[in-house]
Amino acid sequence: MALEVKRKEKENAQSLVRRFTQRMQKSGILVKARKNRYRKDEKSVPMQKKEALRKIELKKQYEKLKKLGKTEKKQGRK
Repeated sequence: MALEVKRKEKENAQSLVRRFTQRMQKSGILVKARKNRYRKDEKSVPMQKKEALRKIELKKQYEKLKKLGKTEKKQGRK
């Protein structure tokens, strides 16, 4: 999706840059690029299930340790 703007005869640099920026805005290239900038790829269904099962297992282990009184207490800010 390349955008090409050629300099017209007797056109100064400012008007060339202005024409380029207008075309960029109208094309929507910049908007699409900004949308996809921080996009993360979605995980597959088996990976989501695996992660969910892992979280459940860790939660069970934590609850077990909590009942036994073996969890570490986090220290707050001083």
